[in-house]
Amino acid sequence: MKLVIVITGLNTGGAEIMLLKVLERLDSRFSLHVISLTDIGAVGLRIQALGIPVEAVGMQQGWVPSPMACARLVRLIKRRKPDVVHTWMYHADLLGGLAARIAGVPAAGWAIRSGTLSPMTSPWSTIAVVRACALVSRWIPNRILCCSEVARQVHVDLGYAADKMVVVPNGFDLSQFKPDAAARADVRSEFGVSPDTKVVGLIGRFDPQKNHLGFVEAAGLLHQKMPDVHFLMAGKEIEENNVALMKAMRKAGIGGATHLLGLRSDIPRLMAALDVLASSSSYGEAFPNVLGEAMACGVPCAVTDVGDSAYIVDDTGRVVQPGDMPGLAKEMEALLTLSSAERASLGQRALARVAEHFEIGHVVKKYEAFYDELFEIGRKGQRACAV
Repeated sequence: MKLVIVITGLNTGGAEIMLLKVLERLDSRFSLHVISLTDIGAVGLRIQALGIPVEAVGMQQGWVPSPMACARLVRLIKRRKPDVVHTWMYHADLLGGLAARIAGVPAAGWAIRSGTLSPMTSPWSTIAVVRACALVSRWIPNRILCCSEVARQVHVDLGYAADKMVVVPNGFDLSQFKPDAAARADVRSEFGVSPDTKVVGLIGRFDPQKNHLGFVEAAGLLHQKMPDVHFLMAGKEIEENNVALMKAMRKAGIGGATHLLGLRSDIPRLMAALDVLASSSSYGEAFPNVLGEAMACGVPCAVTDVGDSAYIVDDTGRVVQPGDMPGLAKEMEALLTLSSAERASLGQRALARVAEHFEIGHVVKKYEAFYDELFEIGRKGQRACAV
């Protein structure tokens, strides 16, 4: 089967990394080709390293696409003569879907990766694209893949074709993310703290939807009750030159107990070192990857009820309402004050939940079934046209 993936961009992000994980594991019966509407990006280079061709259309972020760029996209798709085109993220869904239809592709699917849409948090251009997608969702895509149940429901409410939607969650590599006692000791040695120091972590780029400032507020409240706890934050712009973050840390009084690590390549090691993973997101998340990664390492999570977070952790963690930072501090404290045996048991249940529901091999099989269904839809359509 010739499968072309069209994605808005290939810089590092949750959707892009999930695409990489899927492409790494798809069965060899799939002949793959990837097109980025913008540039190749860091993830695109990793996809190329797999031996998968990657091309970039060269559109600008926040663009109104030029007719020449759209024509080039159609040519790139037509040149590959795919059986199926699968587009990822809103702009690719609209433009890539239209281009696939113009190019005569037998079947097309969309991928929805966002769990919310609001004029308060989303650019007007994105909202316009989503509204356009809702209008044409009945005739451009044959199927629409959503990464979470919340994402599916949000987009049904926006007018997307409900009967075309399927939910396939994100997946996690249990050989990469796993419990690691050596990592726990090693990271504490790196920080210069004692081996028995409890550490709470938040992993993710500095972005309003991740609500790092809210996490700092919760950490400050926890610090008042448990001053020996340390806090770890890692991700893009999580550095001492981040003025807003440093100001919040000073206000919370946690500067001496907080470690800002910036971008790191050893996320599995950091995850396995934690006692608790916190997610303070206030909106926008559909399926936070960090939860599955931490749970796979046997680390319980304290989360806000954003996207599918509550479903992911289920009874293996603690959940509070979005924006409830005193509540998040209370639940982090509750997890930290469990006995070592109780917390280890909770972590084992978290690992078992990931293994049962979100193991990457199982998830990729669902992607393969999605593509097989699209392929059959395309074949049936071709036969009907030939009659």
